[in-house]
Amino acid sequence: MAAKLLFRWCPLHRVSPPCVRAARAFSRSKKLSPRMPLLAPLAPLATCSLLRQTDKLCPMEQAVQMPTEHAKLEDLIDTSAAPEDLLHLVDVYSVNTNQAARMVIRLSWIVAEQQLDPGKVVEDARFQQLLQVIHKQVSQVWSRALVNVLKSLYLLGLEQSKLELLSVEQEVRWRIRRLPFQHLVSLADHIVSHAQQGKQSELLGDLLKHLELRWAEIEDTRTVVTLMSKVGPFSPALMERLEDKSLELAEQFTTEDTRRVAMALAFQNRRSIPLLRAISYHLVQKQFSLSPSALLDLTFAFGKLNFHQTQVFQKVASELLPHLPALTPSDVVRCAKSFSYLKWLSVPLFEAFAQYAVDNAERFTPDQLSNIILSFARLNFQPSNTEAFYSTVHRWLDRPLGNLNPHLLVDLVWSWCVLRQAKAAHLRKALAPEFCADFLANHSSQGKSYQLKLLHINATARLECADYGGPFLPPDVLDIKKLLGSRKVTPLQSGLREALRGIAGDEARVRFEVDTSCGWCLDAEMVLNSDNQPLPVADFAAPPLAQAGRSRPRLSQTRRLAFLAWEFPNFSNRSKELLGRFALAQRHIRALGFLIIEVPYYEWMDLKSERQKAAYLRDKMNKAVAAEMAR
Repeated sequence: MAAKLLFRWCPLHRVSPPCVRAARAFSRSKKLSPRMPLLAPLAPLATCSLLRQTDKLCPMEQAVQMPTEHAKLEDLIDTSAAPEDLLHLVDVYSVNTNQAARMVIRLSWIVAEQQLDPGKVVEDARFQQLLQVIHKQVSQVWSRALVNVLKSLYLLGLEQSKLELLSVEQEVRWRIRRLPFQHLVSLADHIVSHAQQGKQSELLGDLLKHLELRWAEIEDTRTVVTLMSKVGPFSPALMERLEDKSLELAEQFTTEDTRRVAMALAFQNRRSIPLLRAISYHLVQKQFSLSPSALLDLTFAFGKLNFHQTQVFQKVASELLPHLPALTPSDVVRCAKSFSYLKWLSVPLFEAFAQYAVDNAERFTPDQLSNIILSFARLNFQPSNTEAFYSTVHRWLDRPLGNLNPHLLVDLVWSWCVLRQAKAAHLRKALAPEFCADFLANHSSQGKSYQLKLLHINATARLECADYGGPFLPPDVLDIKKLLGSRKVTPLQSGLREALRGIAGDEARVRFEVDTSCGWCLDAEMVLNSDNQPLPVADFAAPPLAQAGRSRPRLSQTRRLAFLAWEFPNFSNRSKELLGRFALAQRHIRALGFLIIEVPYYEWMDLKSERQKAAYLRDKMNKAVAAEMAR
């Protein structure tokens, strides 16, 4: 007991070190001889004065208060602000493995922070000396430092064949099972973001396997968002697990997390409906205040994935409208295109787009203005300031028309046709034989899509532009069935056919899937006599496209009926307004001399029995004939 008291009392009163050592030795000794005098261990205490204070610190205090050479070197490493300062330390101090790792990490940070040339650092002999120190004793580098060293070597652009880099990579692969999950995430993120493609395939493959196995260790939103946006594209299996984890953490997502997850899904074209619904729900319920960039990214992501959520669209449109004057033309075009792909029309927002284009026309490139027109045409949107808008756009687009990309030129002229703004110069440019040759020879899915648009442009030239004299498409390319191929019959079309067979009473009095030679296909066709009774359709040929638009004869004895079944995708989202393409079809078919009988899905789905369906169609036919006679 006395020895313990002396041991505690000595540091307090600065007694000489021998007293401390003697007291410590006596207090820690466990095997004392039973005959040993109790005062023997305290004999050295008799020679020292317990009251005398020394003017020197004890060794313990010296270790605490006097910085060692090791601590000095680490301080110098952490405070160095230039590569030369760090490399100079190699000449002055004897550097161990972990100190060398610390210096390499600091060097890469300085190079990245100050945007220096990493080649000069890598070629320095002292840097090579640091690499040798790490290489010889790489197994002694701490795990966290080892991961950071590997990222630093990648950042400094060290050659992949360097033995020092390979040894660090191999050591990481050996320790990969014992590395914390966050270290794996950090390293995978760095490899994907900064390293050259294909250079770290083996290491990245190992990281992905362990991330797939240990995905349940994810506890925070930052990790799951980082993995989805950076690492997910390299591992579909990991992406599926990350989507499940995101559903658990969706409630904790910030606005930035929500934006990054939506963009990750869009770039990987992963239409995860449960996750998109969860994101939409929390966006609406939490009343996030979204920045303009986040609003644009969310619109792009939902448009790319074709995911419809009306409440989110309304929120985006209402929050984006006040920020519209501060947006760039590219942002406006991007937003307009996204909403057009979503088939969702916000009239106030699109009116603002039109006014923005009028006020800032000189800031738009021809391609951007063309995409604005294309977005309006898809939604069949006519701005209220029609005269000012179209005059401005024509002034900036008509002159550089020949410099546009051929595909964009076809899109633009087709859009002018939808919006009733096509001029003879536009049609002449798009229907020129030398211009159309490449499109007509392209049999890919994209090529067929543009061939259909050329058919629509050709029909507009024939049916709606009396002052246009040519050129036109050759007759042998006007067969739309070759372009559309075999199409699956929808329930609406199937029900319509059954009802029309019952009304006609004979298969010869009704015809289905009728090619109009103007880029449109009728769902059904019937011919009625003066008593509104069906006649055999085969006895009546369709009017030639070349003559249909010039002089439209009014038939007093017979009337041709065209039945058009409008499905849900034919309309703007949650509205009864046809999209631009189908509004153009209405005009062309009517110009061919047909009476149009429209059968929209929202009316047909309310009819339950065959009797109701037949009565509905007869009523439609009688109203169309009466309207024609009234003209």
